[in-house]
Amino acid sequence: MVNILNGKDYYKILGVSKDANRNEVKKAYRKLARKYHPDANPNNKEAEEKFKKVSEAYEVLSDEKKRKEYDEASRMFGQGGHGGFRPTGFEDIFATGAGFSDVFDIFTQGRTTKRPEKGRDLYYNIRLSFFDAIRGVATKINVSRENICYQCGGSGARQGTSPKMCPTCKGKGVISQNQGFFSINHPCETCLSKGVVIDSPCLTCRGTGRATETKPLTIKIPAGVNNDSKIKIKNKGEAGISGGPPGDLFIITKVDSHPLFKRKKSDIYLDLPLSFSEAVLGTTVKIPTIDGFISLKIPPRTQNGKILRIKDKGAPKLGGEGRGDMYIVVNIVIPDKLNEKEESLIKELSDFNEGEKIRKDVFKSGEQR
Repeated sequence: MVNILNGKDYYKILGVSKDANRNEVKKAYRKLARKYHPDANPNNKEAEEKFKKVSEAYEVLSDEKKRKEYDEASRMFGQGGHGGFRPTGFEDIFATGAGFSDVFDIFTQGRTTKRPEKGRDLYYNIRLSFFDAIRGVATKINVSRENICYQCGGSGARQGTSPKMCPTCKGKGVISQNQGFFSINHPCETCLSKGVVIDSPCLTCRGTGRATETKPLTIKIPAGVNNDSKIKIKNKGEAGISGGPPGDLFIITKVDSHPLFKRKKSDIYLDLPLSFSEAVLGTTVKIPTIDGFISLKIPPRTQNGKILRIKDKGAPKLGGEGRGDMYIVVNIVIPDKLNEKEESLIKELSDFNEGEKIRKDVFKSGEQR
């Protein structure tokens, strides 16, 4: 009998084809053994290792039974993957290693059990007002999630009963079938690899051990969230599997727009309408901010579209890293209607031909020279 261990291509090690006869195998071995023998390579660790590999390959391929087992396993697992062998009785050269059943769970004897798995993560979209997103808010939401059944405690069996050992696999969860020199385990179809069967399923979870429930949950939205911000709430997802930890809950924020303020990340923008005279002469105006009204000084000769910055008057940055800034965008408004006095003053101003001077300077700068 041979035990499967690390994948090795014995034919490649000896440099022979897979249909080589015993004499060809023996000839190849003798040639390599003379080349790598420790007596011919004193204190040469590399040659010593190659000699061991050559000797191991020859022991398998020179024995008809061991070679047949090796070829059979190689066809099943693929050469160089898990088709390597460790011949029994070779312990004088190699340390004892794990057997085939230690390497592949599917061939192990005994019951197979699911490994603990983390529960599924959940995602919840929440809509916030513009100011709730900026200031933060605590609110209640209803989250539907799959948890361990409260009625049966996760066993899947009706109260007063309990799961029983599967009569087909005897609690192993697998059915063993002999395949030549080793056996293969298949999942038990009677118990679906659980090792137990339930004669009287729980009425709440129908034998699954898990049930969907909807419960209110109070969550805290931190100040400064924006559209599509993701807030992680640990262990509030679905229950774990086979004793695994619960998943997490992710809150995805959707923020309403505001009629005055526009937001870009943590910065706030405001369009400020000014009259022609205010822009030319300068003035002080009251403007709204997210913290309330403040006074803003407009310098003389402010141009349309000019942007004024007010530091630290934007939205809070997530993580408590300060605040953004506020940007005031000047919008000079031309009146639709004028009374006689206003029109007279505008005509008087037009006598200075300011418009013609402005255009002349602009056009002159664009002339080709």
